[in-house]
Amino acid sequence: MTSTVSSQLSQPVILGFDPGRYKCGLAIVGLDRSLCYHEVILAEKAIAHIESLRLTYPISLIVMGDQTGSKLWKQELSERLKEAPNVILVDERYSSLEARDRYWEMFPPKGLNRIVPQSIRTIPRPIDDIVAILLIERYLNKLTEVEI
Repeated sequence: MTSTVSSQLSQPVILGFDPGRYKCGLAIVGLDRSLCYHEVILAEKAIAHIESLRLTYPISLIVMGDQTGSKLWKQELSERLKEAPNVILVDERYSSLEARDRYWEMFPPKGLNRIVPQSIRTIPRPIDDIVAILLIERYLNKLTEVEI
């Protein structure tokens, strides 16, 4: 699924990357937290797709989940991307559960599905892209945390 949200790109953006064995989630978010793009793609096409996104978006950083094959993916990104931006690993524990809730916020149910409890609704598509959005948010939240 492809989704694009129009945004003024006068600022650098962050690419969120949720790597998986068969599919990967991608998201692009501005430093002002505006969502510019999100999509789930086949893992075998991830590097080429990221390269094409870099032609459109001024990606300054890649934020990636730290679980499924992250070390291999990080190495692959640094080797295969031309002038690769820094890759930051972010704790992705419970991100899939959080993404389920976020999915329903972003795409509220319609019709009779509105009365079905959220806990038993079936999400009609992969949500790896939403996980990628959450990884960026976790990274930005960590930057803005104030320790007392």
